Amino acid sequence: MRRGGVLPAGALRALSLALVVGIVIVVGSVFTWLVVTQPRGSGHATTRSAWSAALGFFAAVPICYLVLVVVAQVLGPLLG
Repeated sequence: MRRGGVLPAGALRALSLALVVGIVIVVGSVFTWLVVTQPRGSGHATTRSAWSAALGFFAAVPICYLVLVVVAQVLGPLLG
């Protein structure tokens, strides 16, 4: 494949990587929004804000980068 072979679905690799990155970022943001709440103070109501989702987004971006590095640098040479 690295010598110029043409694959029938070669363009789908980039789309699948973009899809995986997008799913990880969305799931990380939603999960963090659900788990991280604002301090309650003296009340009993649990509140969430967009900052919780932003925290998940900024945590998911480096995780996606690390996964892509492992795929390209470790799995790529092992598989072929």
